[in-house]
Amino acid sequence: MIMAKSVEEYFENNKSYRKELELLRSILKRTELEETVKWGIPYYTLHGKHVVAIAAFKAYVGLWFHNGVFLKDQKKKLINASEGVTRGLRQWRFNSMDEMDADLIHAYILEAIENQPAGKAIKPEKKGIGTSRRTG
Repeated sequence: MIMAKSVEEYFENNKSYRKELELLRSILKRTELEETVKWGIPYYTLHGKHVVAIAAFKAYVGLWFHNGVFLKDQKKKLINASEGVTRGLRQWRFNSMDEMDADLIHAYILEAIENQPAGKAIKPEKKGIGTSRRTG
């Protein structure tokens, strides 16, 4: 994977999902979130705290909610992409533009933004001496 230095570079490197990425970006740009690139992907923050990221993969585009576990998810769109590993992160996957409802996506993003100042976050677990991070 090529580590992008800008959102534009990331989109250029992921041409097969460029339209989907641009739609997600246009929705995110309608909010108060600040756009940046972290770990080579577009990330959106509020007062320096991670809220949402977007990423293209081989078979889908993902919208990552950093503390998505706290979203109501009434439409059952979110999944835990790494069950047993991630506690708060939730992902919404899109295979094509046809699956993307801009108004619904915007509503989920607004809820995630509201949750940030409310302090809804998964706190890191304190590991005891000799405790392994390995899972299953």
